[in-house]
Amino acid sequence: MKYFKFLLLTLMLGMLCSCGGDDDICESGEGTPRIKIAFKNADNDKIITLDSLYVAVDYGNGKVQLGKQQKISSRLIPLRVDDSPYTDVYFRLADKGTESKVRISYTTKSTYVSPGCGLKKTYENLNSDSPTPSNPVKKVEIGQNNIENEDKTNLYLLF
Repeated sequence: MKYFKFLLLTLMLGMLCSCGGDDDICESGEGTPRIKIAFKNADNDKIITLDSLYVAVDYGNGKVQLGKQQKISSRLIPLRVDDSPYTDVYFRLADKGTESKVRISYTTKSTYVSPGCGLKKTYENLNSDSPTPSNPVKKVEIGQNNIENEDKTNLYLLF
């Protein structure tokens, strides 16, 4: 009985000490936002839906394939979170098709969110260029100039 009381008291103290605050979990959209990219027709400047889109991103250690999506009108893509002033993003419409490289330049600002989330980066002064006129992306247009959340379109790719 003496050991049972000791075990019970230890379990109760352990449960009390293990409780944490609500700010330990970063799940309410407080993290670093992704860039929202939409697609337009180069001929008439209207928003279009692509049948398929393959995306790859260079985060500093070579290209990382983000995979294929079908029947999409916009795509959220994470940018680099290191101190690099740009991110190279590669787009293609077919698995083995030609690829367009788009360099997205920006300045970053870090803000402390909470112990669970850490720092949140926001991207400002967004600028983009396609180094060479290429196929499939013919032109790039800037939408919203800064990325604070994922609600507004930041970049338009013209196909």
